[in-house]
Amino acid sequence: MNILFVCTGNTCRSPMAEAILASKKLPDVEVRSAGVFAMQGSAASHHAQEVLKENGIPSNHASSLVTEESISWADFILTMTSQHRALVEERYPHASGKTFSLKGFVGEPGEVSDPYGGSVHTYRNTFEELQELIELVMKKII
Repeated sequence: MNILFVCTGNTCRSPMAEAILASKKLPDVEVRSAGVFAMQGSAASHHAQEVLKENGIPSNHASSLVTEESISWADFILTMTSQHRALVEERYPHASGKTFSLKGFVGEPGEVSDPYGGSVHTYRNTFEELQELIELVMKKII
């Protein structure tokens, strides 16, 4: 099963989500991330890298833009917000049956909080939120 996490610039939320799920080492699950407005090859934000490191989760991230290839590769596309979902579905209408907001996928209301520009504390809060959501995703896909 291939899971693609999507956010805006692919430097904060989706790389953290990708790293968290990848660290679970689930058999037959591959994970990637991308951004709807990402610049190719940027590192994850400093605070995202710091929080992942604090939690013992390796990450060697380079940002990438959502592409036809990544959409085709994915079995599930999990976005950080409903706006990201709408953008993916607008650009790639054939992705609509497999694209969900992350919270919507697990039956929770709302959006994943955006730590961009915030303190390391803000990133820690988003990391904890993502960890909880990914636990729920795993229960749903395993």
